[in-house]
Amino acid sequence: MILRRLRWPAALSALALACLPSTTASAAPRPVPGARTLQQGADALHAAGVTGVAVRLDTPRGTVTARAGVADPVTRRPVPADGFLRLGSTTKTFVATVLLQLVGERRVGLGQSVEDLLPGVVTGAGNDGRTITVRDLLGHTSGLPDYVGDVFPEPTARTYFAHRWQAYAPAELVALALRHEPAFPAGTGWAYSNTNYVLAGMIIEKVTGDTWERQVHERVLRPLGLRDTDTPGTRPFLPRPHARDHQQFTAGGPMVDTTIPYRPFDSGADGSMTGTARDLNRFLGALAAGRLLKPAEQAALLTMVPVGGDSGHPEGTEDGLGLFRTPLSCGGGHLGHGGNGFGYVVRAATTPDGRRSVTVSAHSRSADPRAEARQERALRELVDRALCDGA
Repeated sequence: MILRRLRWPAALSALALACLPSTTASAAPRPVPGARTLQQGADALHAAGVTGVAVRLDTPRGTVTARAGVADPVTRRPVPADGFLRLGSTTKTFVATVLLQLVGERRVGLGQSVEDLLPGVVTGAGNDGRTITVRDLLGHTSGLPDYVGDVFPEPTARTYFAHRWQAYAPAELVALALRHEPAFPAGTGWAYSNTNYVLAGMIIEKVTGDTWERQVHERVLRPLGLRDTDTPGTRPFLPRPHARDHQQFTAGGPMVDTTIPYRPFDSGADGSMTGTARDLNRFLGALAAGRLLKPAEQAALLTMVPVGGDSGHPEGTEDGLGLFRTPLSCGGGHLGHGGNGFGYVVRAATTPDGRRSVTVSAHSRSADPRAEARQERALRELVDRALCDGA
């Protein structure tokens, strides 16, 4: 494990030195708020059974990181500092940002129907693209079924190894989902569905004539200088350094190395991106601070609806358009999005002003419901204390 603190900005250091008696040659840098609790939180998550944990907190006062456990249970090498991560569903926040930029350019409307943009794509089993809007897709109020159960019908290691190299075109994933009835009429409820963002990626491509991946690069990654964030599509290998991911498929069973992603649901606009905690914190901070969207689209991004007590989110959580708002113990709430796949969980969050951002990566997942609940509690507490401590 490691705990790293950065110095004060040079100007503040110079001012502090100028105020010292002439006999004093130097002064120790003031700790970044949250350094101690960050390491405690990483240790607690590791103690709950996660093989490897990495945390990065960025604040106006500097950056602090913490690590716990190992990157590889076989070699016992340490978790890399700011290693490369699978971002999973955090991809959705990047995609929502691009689509909202297109709304600001009047190239698409939030109230525009999916049928208008993708004629004939959303139909069947009671699903009707004429009643579903772009806003419904981005905010998970479409009622559309989730395709994930169709591409991973049996939660076993055998299914993972048998199908992890298979890739689907976006239209194929949508077609799989539309064999099932909607959860509710569009706009009348909330239910998380990866299908929504597969369609969002298709809309970006239809409107721009370009891939959603290139649009994310040109509109978000390049302007923010996020050189370590990528849209690898079906390319299965993470850049080095990175921790290895391990999934337990059955309670009491072995941990299976799942560092190779499951491409049926790790290769599209709903969850394929990779990056680092440094880049992810920079992105979320810029988005929350209003640096990526015009005021009207920023307001739309942050217009929230309750997600409901059975969603798996903490009580009081709300969903906007690609961002969740989760209550903080110190008051108010943080903005962010999580991502997970076989063997990994990434949780990224920022304060509403974007000045304090944290990313946590956990590199194993348990099949035991009790262990999973302990790890989730430890992860939520880590994020909460990181954003509240010294705020």
